[in-house]
Amino acid sequence: MQREFPEAPLVGVGAIIIEDSRVVLVKRAHPPLQAEWSIPGGVLEVGELVREAAIREAREETGLTVEPGELLGVYDRVLRDADQRVQYHYVLIDFLCRRVAGDIAAASDAAEVRWFSREELTGLGLAEDTMDVIRKGFEKVNAEQ
Repeated sequence: MQREFPEAPLVGVGAIIIEDSRVVLVKRAHPPLQAEWSIPGGVLEVGELVREAAIREAREETGLTVEPGELLGVYDRVLRDADQRVQYHYVLIDFLCRRVAGDIAAASDAAEVRWFSREELTGLGLAEDTMDVIRKGFEKVNAEQ
C-alpha cells in the first residue's frame, strides 16, 4: 500500500477519546502531519472492520483501550505537493470512543500524546475538519451527561 502519491484513496479511522471535558491528541512522529497534533488514528488494514481499526490505532498510538461508539463523521483529507499533485489522499472515518482501560503513553506513530481541554485546542493549529469532529464529540458527550 503506497501512502505517498497513492493510486487510490486510503481509508483512515480516527478515535475521538473524550473524558473529563478533555480530548486525547497525538503529535505525529511521521508524515503526513509530522510534528503536528492530530486525532489518534491510522489506515484501515485489509480484512479489518473500521471499529476494530479505531481500537487498534488508539491502543498503538496512545496506550489506551477504547470502545468505539457513535460515528461522528466522514471527512476527506487531500494534501497536495508544490506542483499540486495529490501527495496524500485519505477518507477519514471518525468515532467517538470511550476509554475502558490504560493510561496515555506515546507509542507507534506518536511522538507525544496528551489530554487537551477545549480551550487549549485553539492554539494548536488543527485542521478545520479535525476541530469539527472534536466539537461534535464534545457535544455528544455533553448531551449524554
